[in-house]
Amino acid sequence: MPSFSIKHGTLADIPTVISIQEKIWEPTYREILSAEQIVYMFEKIYSAEALENQMTEDGQHFLLLFDAETAVGFAAVSQEEPDYFKLHKIYVLPAMQGTGAGKYLLGAVEQYVKSVGGKKLALHVNRYNKARSFYEKMNFVTVEEVDIPIGPYWMNDFIMLKQLES
Repeated sequence: MPSFSIKHGTLADIPTVISIQEKIWEPTYREILSAEQIVYMFEKIYSAEALENQMTEDGQHFLLLFDAETAVGFAAVSQEEPDYFKLHKIYVLPAMQGTGAGKYLLGAVEQYVKSVGGKKLALHVNRYNKARSFYEKMNFVTVEEVDIPIGPYWMNDFIMLKQLES
């Protein structure tokens, strides 16, 4: 039985985020992105320097998910407008999927957002990512379809939104 807890991330947690993502990124995207795009995006988003910039310059707040003493996932969220927040990332280790870990982590993100005045939480999900059904179960609704350039590649996403209750 998992024993989940949340830690609010700091710069000292960057190696933990990278370590988790090294186990998640390729299995998550191998069926929907080319190997070259996976490597490119991983290096662009998950280098130590990129993560430091996300935490310090971009205002992303990281939450780390632990099962007992082991880090098993993380999320990052930032305020975009006074009551509107964007969930930039949410990942749990493949072995933890289906255990309630993602639901627990998303719940912690929502509590954090509400605690700092957020009323809406948006996210982008690749149009072919199986996680979309998870977000729908968690009461997110698709509000837009977008194609966003990232280097020589494209992110083909849905924007999903959830109204947070007080």
